[in-house]
Amino acid sequence: MAHALLEWLPSVSQHLLFGALAVLVYVLTNRARRQPRAPTTAIAWVMGLALLPYLMLPLYLLFGRRKLRPAGRPRLRGSGPPRFSHWAADLLDGFELAPPGANRTRWHADGRAAREALWEVIDGARHRLDVCTFIIGADPLGDAVVERLAGRARAGVRVRVLLDGFGALRLPRRHFDRLRAAGGEVAVFRPLLSLRGHGPRNLRNHRKLVVADDHRLWTGGRNLAAEYFEGADGRPPWTDLSFDIEGPVASAAAWQFARDWSAVRQSPPRAVVPATPVATSAPAQFLPSGPDQAEDTADALLIDACYRAEHRILAVTPYFIPDDALRDALRRAARRGVAVDIVLPAVSNHRLADFARSRAMRELAEAGVAFHLLPGMSHAKGLVVDDTLALAGSINLDLRSLLLNHEAGVVFYGAAEIGWLAHWIEGQRALGRPYRPQRPGLARDVAEGLLLAVAFQL
Repeated sequence: MAHALLEWLPSVSQHLLFGALAVLVYVLTNRARRQPRAPTTAIAWVMGLALLPYLMLPLYLLFGRRKLRPAGRPRLRGSGPPRFSHWAADLLDGFELAPPGANRTRWHADGRAAREALWEVIDGARHRLDVCTFIIGADPLGDAVVERLAGRARAGVRVRVLLDGFGALRLPRRHFDRLRAAGGEVAVFRPLLSLRGHGPRNLRNHRKLVVADDHRLWTGGRNLAAEYFEGADGRPPWTDLSFDIEGPVASAAAWQFARDWSAVRQSPPRAVVPATPVATSAPAQFLPSGPDQAEDTADALLIDACYRAEHRILAVTPYFIPDDALRDALRRAARRGVAVDIVLPAVSNHRLADFARSRAMRELAEAGVAFHLLPGMSHAKGLVVDDTLALAGSINLDLRSLLLNHEAGVVFYGAAEIGWLAHWIEGQRALGRPYRPQRPGLARDVAEGLLLAVAFQL
């Protein structure tokens, strides 16, 4: 017995030493790289590294980076003063983002309108067409997109397509070949199977941007696949939200695309010619978010908006897994009497996200937040605060979208744009059934905690 104990002690001491070294690696790399993390995330990493260092240290080295080193960049400034009349513009100015400008916005009422607006933006390009998307479908809509892009390339327009590495796995090879044969350029953002170092593979590019001649932008939540527009093969389309916009926001999106493209191609980004503000139009502002930004821009805007809300917060999102700070901000808004309504699908296309969202929904529902569960899949992302601010784009209200993915949205300050989005979300809200929280059993409560601590932090 004593002999066995003596043989066992060295292995325990080696395990403890390796665990201590793993935690030390975590501390040093976080300080050196300045990787801000939520307390729950930091605790999960430290506990995992201490208890399971042989498993967690490789995972941390592969997926632990949350922020990239932002490249130095000049601001796309307008001719106005450096401070603004709206608190959100002041906040985003502090993040060195492009300032608000007068833009003309056209919302898409449904998938058909979104498709026609997409064709209009693509066909209207005369010199340059930049496309960033998460998915191009292997379906009739995807085929039509590729054919139109190839047609513009054959007409002499410089066409560049930046596809996320995860989405590229679903793209048929014929799409790449057709675009390149027409003279278009295709790049893959952080290919999953590449050995070249482009940053951690868990930091995906979820931006949806189609920019024509640096002055017109088609964007929102839709990927370029049939289910996001009108469906295919007898399957109904998902509910989604998109819009096109003309003016300085499009130039800011073109500038962001140029940086994303140069990061993949390891080449200097091209210069972007700022668009002239559109007369008699409302102010709007491009909002990039992700590892390439020094701060968590979208998360900070949402948290600040919750604390400033006076009457209402309307939101629609397919996935709802907020970080601790945003969850607390929503709860406190509801506690002080703000009407907080969040619309989401009863069953989304990501079952793990549906399982993990329950913890936050139960807590917020008890505080007075109203959740409305839609009968079909909704992929729309939008938010309205009082009558003073609206946000739409690719940003989901979940940990991955807010803290890990490269995302893009547009902040609207004009009454017409805010009113349209509020009316649209209210229409969706009317279609949903109210959420009724149920107390979880011990097994489910533990499973939710483990899932939130691990799966949605990587």
